[in-house]
Amino acid sequence: MSETIALIPNKGDTAWLMVATAFVMLMSIPGLALFYGGLVRTKNMLSVLMQVFTIFALISVLWAIYGYSVAFTEGNAVFGSLDKLFLKGITPDSVAATFSKGIVIPEFIYVAFQGAFAAITVGLIVGAFAERVKFSAVLLFAVLWFTFSYLPIAHMVWFWPGPDGYLTAEAADKLNATAGWLFQKGALDFAGGTVVHIDAAVAGLVAAYMVGKRVGLGSVAMAPHSLTMTMIGASLLWFGWFGFNAGSALEANGTAALAFVNTWLATACAALSWMVTEWLIKGKPSLLGAASGAVAGLVAVTPAAGFVGVMGALVIGLLAGVVCLWGVNGLKKLLKADDSLDVFGVHGVGGILGALLTGVFAAPSLGGTGIYDYVANAVAPDYDILGQVATQATAVGVTIVWSGIVALVCCKIADITVGLRVSEDEEREGLDIASHGESAYHY
Repeated sequence: MSETIALIPNKGDTAWLMVATAFVMLMSIPGLALFYGGLVRTKNMLSVLMQVFTIFALISVLWAIYGYSVAFTEGNAVFGSLDKLFLKGITPDSVAATFSKGIVIPEFIYVAFQGAFAAITVGLIVGAFAERVKFSAVLLFAVLWFTFSYLPIAHMVWFWPGPDGYLTAEAADKLNATAGWLFQKGALDFAGGTVVHIDAAVAGLVAAYMVGKRVGLGSVAMAPHSLTMTMIGASLLWFGWFGFNAGSALEANGTAALAFVNTWLATACAALSWMVTEWLIKGKPSLLGAASGAVAGLVAVTPAAGFVGVMGALVIGLLAGVVCLWGVNGLKKLLKADDSLDVFGVHGVGGILGALLTGVFAAPSLGGTGIYDYVANAVAPDYDILGQVATQATAVGVTIVWSGIVALVCCKIADITVGLRVSEDEEREGLDIASHGESAYHY
């Protein structure tokens, strides 16, 4: 009788995942907090910092209590189980699968890595309704939306039993049947184009409609109060995103290196394309444009990072800068929502663009990695670009509808229970003083 040999995690993979996780946490606080904080008016700086900071802490705790279990245990095609509530049964010896047969990582670091993703996703939504929402409503919305939108979409896109059991076609079919619904469909999302960016952006757009426009919009100056802070925030996001994308390989290997280079170059390309396009249109290049372009590039390359070649990443970055510039100017006017910090224009438009282009540039004929066949232990020979783009579009559509409906219900619940919006007087005073009794600055 042959004994099963316990798989031991590689120390290099483990160390890399720990570093990547810390990188992703840095993206939330301080990265996202400073990026958003610089974009609001002085009187609301502290409120945005507080919202992002508190959401990070809140979602981290909820992730350990039930989030990880619902997202990453075997249940049905939409939800996992409650088998690992409070991280029950996970020990220092527990391991999680990677994308290579026979290679595992400690489950604890997988929990933390995925938890950091959950925390920043919910934090992203804050930018859509900044400067006018009650703090209590932000927290209630965060709990509800995380539970009923983030967790099921993460499960649908990312949950699978790992590669080790894919020995025959029959075994593969059986294992696939236990995976998340969109994973079964063959949707590609390397690091969160659907799960993170489209998911959060749609929620932000719905919330912006539900909360209503800021007082004085169109007649009162609402320029960013500190582009210095926004630039620092964008730079920390770019830095942290190497953990976000390259860490999603779950190993310190060539795929992680590919995702790293793609994250570097797509972002650089998008920063330049946004800046140059704006320069041509408005006559002057802006720092806000360069920083926004960088974030748009980061968003668009996220689903593609480990699947496309470097030239594919450059094209994705080039298009992201131009298309997301239209997203925050042209599309925003069409939608008529006061999405304060352009969450949908950057993360929604960039996420949709990146998800669809992943289907194009993952093709081996265009320098991509193709789709790996774990039964044959080789890249599948018959990559169908149109078929894959159709699959990607399905994943995008499901995410938009799911997140939109959940966000609508969450806003209604928050409105009925605690009220969504501060009073007009409090809004004019600024949320720093009105909600928190503090100021970001004392002159």
